Amino acid sequence: MDMTQSNHLKAYGIAFQALKDQYVGQWLLNYRGGSFLFPDSDQIASRCNIRGVRFETVSSSAVAEVLLEIQESNMEAVVLEKEPKIAVYIPPNTLPWDDAVTLALEYAEIDYDRVWDEEVLAGKLADYDWLHLHHEDFSGQYGKFYGSYRHTAWYQQEVRVNEETASRLGYTKVWQLKHAVAERIREYVANGGFVFAMCAATDTIDIALAAGGVDIVDVPFDGDGIDPH
Repeated sequence: MDMTQSNHLKAYGIAFQALKDQYVGQWLLNYRGGSFLFPDSDQIASRCNIRGVRFETVSSSAVAEVLLEIQESNMEAVVLEKEPKIAVYIPPNTLPWDDAVTLALEYAEIDYDRVWDEEVLAGKLADYDWLHLHHEDFSGQYGKFYGSYRHTAWYQQEVRVNEETASRLGYTKVWQLKHAVAERIREYVANGGFVFAMCAATDTIDIALAAGGVDIVDVPFDGDGIDPH
């Protein structure tokens, strides 16, 4: 998908839908920006035209030349056989326009499910191939926004939602809930699941796992001090 592509995001949705329709394709990594190669199909072509995605019809000999070029270059042809089942970790108080990931998925018309702490602890991650994490602070410190934003309505709502969820799920403190969720995500990865983490999730999940149930959260976040031991 080089600069000739008219709609890069929706091209991913075309590939996703083709896999749902049981077409087998290839993702040509590093070839023209990572193009998709699927069998010639009126169904796929029609969907591309409707969604404004540019495509090219090529001969079998042209495909053979492309695959040979890939084999001889810093490229890779990855076989695609089945659409991934995607979960995005989203707190219930997140506003739709605040989540760039789900906006992109919905624009591309790629299916995903929302999950949060309750679903993770219930073992629902086993139903998915791919989990996306972004802004969550698994240490239980609410992204360390206390100093600048503790008086704002959105921060107070964040605290309230997390405290209510922790209590409902049987945890005294939010950090205890988040540590338990982090451990379930670790188990998901150990069992073969894929995780893409960004923003605060990249390091706070490791912090939560390293703490291992020890209170490392100070007074402003949970009302008591850290574990002195």
